[in-house]
Amino acid sequence: MEAAKAFFRKAIRHQGQPPKGITLDGYAASRRAVREMKADGLLPEDTKVQSSKYLNNLVEQDHRNIKSRTKVMLGFKRFRNAAITLSGIELVHRIRKGQFGLAKLSLKDTTAPAVWEAVLSAS
Repeated sequence: MEAAKAFFRKAIRHQGQPPKGITLDGYAASRRAVREMKADGLLPEDTKVQSSKYLNNLVEQDHRNIKSRTKVMLGFKRFRNAAITLSGIELVHRIRKGQFGLAKLSLKDTTAPAVWEAVLSAS
């Protein structure tokens, strides 16, 4: 449980503010750590806590494509760089899946630069 508390303290310190919501997996120590941190005043009482028993599996499945793309990189050096790169990859993935109603552009099996070009020219 101390490891979970240390993780949350480090995450809060790194972000500069406490989270509005936390989604936990089935690990009981994390839930207990959040409860104790709320009692100690390290987390606001109104922090929303929710559970997803299979959260780790969901994250792994959702990001398997990203993992294959970022594997060749040595590291992002900064969190901001990683966030920008990964959000771009996610956006291209969503565009390809048709989540933005761009089906008429027929972007399946195209490269990322071609996707960007098609989307930008369509808007």
